[in-house]
Amino acid sequence: MFLAAESPVLAKIGLIKWILLIALAIVGIGLSIWSIIYMKNVGGGNPFSAFNHEVAPRTTSLMTEGPYGICRNPMLLEVFIYHLGVLIAIFSIGALLIFIIEVLIMNVQVKKEKQRLKTDFGRDYEEYVKNSNKFFPKLK
Repeated sequence: MFLAAESPVLAKIGLIKWILLIALAIVGIGLSIWSIIYMKNVGGGNPFSAFNHEVAPRTTSLMTEGPYGICRNPMLLEVFIYHLGVLIAIFSIGALLIFIIEVLIMNVQVKKEKQRLKTDFGRDYEEYVKNSNKFFPKLK
């Protein structure tokens, strides 16, 4: 995003934008850390594989609580939150295009993960999908 925004001068980013960037970074990184620890301790692995090869051991338990009670993909929500802060701080059309491409890639990744999780966890995963949102908290 920084390069796509034509490397803006960081000193020229206003105070309000810096505060938003820092706040969103803290929230996003905090959610990421919580999700990674939860996935390791409860899920016992990782749901993602790349090009039909495991990136890490596959999860052995379906996670529906903790950060996964917020949405099905809290680590991607973290990326979205953090990069939204960056986008606000350095806004440009180039940075916006990178952000949009990133969201599209996230959706492809989630589609692959969903197939694997459905195969591994069947009806329990289908129920979880019905009762949760892909990226954002479900309003009750």
